[in-house]
Amino acid sequence: MNHAKLQIHGLNTNGLNGRGIGVAVLDTGCFPHEDLDHRIAAFCDIVQKRQTPYDDNGHGTHVCGIIGGTGRSEEGLYCGIAPGCHLIPIKVLDRRGNGYSSDVLAGLRWIRENRERFNIRIVNISVGSFCRRNMSENSALVRGVNAAWDDGLVVVVAAGNMGPKSGTITTPGISRKVITVGCSDDHKEVNVMGSRMIDYSGRGPTNACICKPDIVAPGASIISCANQPGKYTGKSGTSMATPLVSGSIALLLEKYPEMSNRDVKLHLRNSALDIGLPKNQQGWGLLDEERLLANEVYQPLPIIRTTGYGILLTQKGRTVYYHLSFQNYLCYFTAPFTPFLRICFLADKHLKLMNKQSAPQLRLKPGGFRRH
Repeated sequence: MNHAKLQIHGLNTNGLNGRGIGVAVLDTGCFPHEDLDHRIAAFCDIVQKRQTPYDDNGHGTHVCGIIGGTGRSEEGLYCGIAPGCHLIPIKVLDRRGNGYSSDVLAGLRWIRENRERFNIRIVNISVGSFCRRNMSENSALVRGVNAAWDDGLVVVVAAGNMGPKSGTITTPGISRKVITVGCSDDHKEVNVMGSRMIDYSGRGPTNACICKPDIVAPGASIISCANQPGKYTGKSGTSMATPLVSGSIALLLEKYPEMSNRDVKLHLRNSALDIGLPKNQQGWGLLDEERLLANEVYQPLPIIRTTGYGILLTQKGRTVYYHLSFQNYLCYFTAPFTPFLRICFLADKHLKLMNKQSAPQLRLKPGGFRRH
């Protein structure tokens, strides 16, 4: 784990550990490993309807350990990203790691119905399908994750291990709403599900010409919890990169609990590190936890009142970063301290600037907006 943390600048979290944040994990279940420290807040078994947590495959336990393991069995050596979060494993895959779309959808429905009860903020989905009939944005799996996103959940999905050809993002990672995660280090030859693989991380674009993945993280030879007491094991693939992102988001939400899922997605984009790969391989770039959690990244701006296209805002501070949502489009701007700032969007000029698939960054200056 530490080599992965080093790559994403995640060794120092300034005391953040994800406390109070619920992370649901749709996978093969979860073994109650010592490193999870009684933090399995709930367990739902869609496959066999059992009541107590278990994992007859090991994949789900490994993912949970990356997100929230304490590393206690090895004196912290294999500590996860957010060891203070609580986990809600949903077993949707059998002992071979196979499953049905209907079970994944049932798991998503359970999460949506119980999200307030367990304060579920994040859904980690390190599973996917590459069946051609599921590759449409209108497929049941995509509609299922979109519904979870629309409910306010941060949905983080693996890009799949079907690369390196273009158009190899698995479903539901093709959804334009969710955060799709690829591997930053798939140039290394590794064992993925019993096969030696290289350049395996799923690449975009999707059939709808959406650039995917959104972000990448290390996924090669990650050591995490095994489905046996006190044991660890190594696994590789986008399934392992995805919980690195989910854990980092748990830290972000602990620091800024009022953030929406759209806020989270935009902060990931703005803090990602460009590593020089094609956009349909790296997306925004490499997860950079240090930049993601930096103090200056997010300061909420109180809204005093709104009138028409204008919003009257105030902030006590110096130069800060502000977030603004308007008609489902997001942008960021910086502004020096003034007692009041009046932000006006004129339909003939500025809305045209915002109505782009990727909202531009805007800098507030006397006289209007400009891109930077």
